[in-house]
Amino acid sequence: MPLYYSVWPTAWGPMGGTAGPEGLVRVVLPHYQANDLADLLAWENPGCERNDEAFRMVAELSRAYFNGQVVSFDEVACALPGEGTFAGLVLRACRQVPYGRTISYSELAKRIGRPEAARAVAGQMSQNPLPLIVPCHRVTYADGRLGGFSAPGGVDQKRRMLALEAQP
Repeated sequence: MPLYYSVWPTAWGPMGGTAGPEGLVRVVLPHYQANDLADLLAWENPGCERNDEAFRMVAELSRAYFNGQVVSFDEVACALPGEGTFAGLVLRACRQVPYGRTISYSELAKRIGRPEAARAVAGQMSQNPLPLIVPCHRVTYADGRLGGFSAPGGVDQKRRMLALEAQP
């Protein structure tokens, strides 16, 4: 499957991703310098070529997001695991959590018909290759604690993103 990548500026720093024919495969939140991020994405995918135009929509939406605008990534094509797989169910359900809202790992487990699978849902969130697009930062513990965040910047990044979404 041929892949391509792009890096684009946001108010929080450079962001990047890789994509293939079915859509986004990976997104990297602001954390790296632009050149380092481009090198990382190219290194992860030997033979991958840069194609900024293919990322135009996600770049525009992510710029708006990090500028504090309410945005939806629903129209961004993503190459997610199959709909019948646990990972596919979790990631698709997470995509439905709207801007400015949070949901618990246990509630997300209930939404996919697996109420006993809260820990497995948390595990799947820790492997989310598309943070922001699949808004795993909006998934917390039932008692409101943030839980983990495996994207660069960790829980501090999650806290900042939730604070951004809480602004009027």
